[in-house]
Amino acid sequence: MPELYDLMLMLDPTAPEERHTEIVGEAQSMIESSGTLVGSHDWGTRRLAYEIDHRQDAGYHLFQFEGEAELLERLNHSLKIADGLLRFRIIRLKPGSPPPPAPRADSGRPREEDAEGAVAARAAADAPPGRGSR
Repeated sequence: MPELYDLMLMLDPTAPEERHTEIVGEAQSMIESSGTLVGSHDWGTRRLAYEIDHRQDAGYHLFQFEGEAELLERLNHSLKIADGLLRFRIIRLKPGSPPPPAPRADSGRPREEDAEGAVAARAAADAPPGRGSR
């Protein structure tokens, strides 16, 4: 019996858009040829928690699918050698898992003015007490 899986692709933002489309299309066609595609979600470009190959951002694409071990092996082999892909992860989901959440609109790169405000607030908080507060 096929299991339910998530496949998260983290696409290199410096690769051409055509390459992103190719990678996503190849993964989707492999899934559809040997399994059942449950969902495909383009989450757009997001900030990484840490740099990967000197990149601070990546394009995220999530597939949910049902498949057998042979499909996982084919995906794993193909995605390991794909140019334009920073990372990928395949995770088996437990039965009854909820659908993936939609990405938050505010989880992307912070706006410049927000970053400056945070720096100013942090500097004010770190200022020594007593200066000008008599």
